[in-house]
Amino acid sequence: MSEFKEGLKSGIPIGLGYLSVSTGFGIFAVARGLYWWQAVIISMLVVTSAGQLAGVNIMSAGGSIFSTLLSQLTINIRYSFMSISLSQKLDSRFNTTKKLGLGFFMTDEIFAVASTRESVTAAFFCGLSVIPYIGWTLGTLAGALLGNVLNAAVMSAMGLAIYGMFVAIVVPEAKKSRNVLWASLIAVLISCLFYYAPVLKKVSAGIAISVSAVAAALIMAILKPIGDEE
Repeated sequence: MSEFKEGLKSGIPIGLGYLSVSTGFGIFAVARGLYWWQAVIISMLVVTSAGQLAGVNIMSAGGSIFSTLLSQLTINIRYSFMSISLSQKLDSRFNTTKKLGLGFFMTDEIFAVASTRESVTAAFFCGLSVIPYIGWTLGTLAGALLGNVLNAAVMSAMGLAIYGMFVAIVVPEAKKSRNVLWASLIAVLISCLFYYAPVLKKVSAGIAISVSAVAAALIMAILKPIGDEE
């Protein structure tokens, strides 16, 4: 129970951030023609900001099921890499059934917090996922009901909240380890290439994020490998 409570405590900042970010999605979804309850169901079943925005955009434009599936695959494939990485830290009692159930809640922020621990138990991961999931769902509900009441300036500020969470998660670890700092900077540089380079900027955001993360990790693994004892 102590592990679960610790997870709950660690998930509070993520949940608060999700509450504001998902409000923007709720407003966006209703503005694109969805009913409020449809927006809420999407958030409850998907839990991925970029994927949800892309999916709603395609649906509102009359896109095909295939194009929707393709966009979700490219945007969310990074969660597969995160899951593989985190699996190396899972407690021995974190069995396959628990992995299948709790893997649904894998997000960038939950992965970032969980990966800072030496060992991740099922109880901790479950606790870590509860408040972010509730925050994401309630934020979507609030945004969907608000509709277009909030002005553009407020919505822009809400959109920056998720980046603030990333900074809060990465900076403390980067201060502890220079290798983490270098890995983060390399990932940023590669990501900038995907954003600004004429050819690379045509690559979807999901693939760009995945390639940036894997390439940065690979470069640091070659330059600064961690020994077995470490």
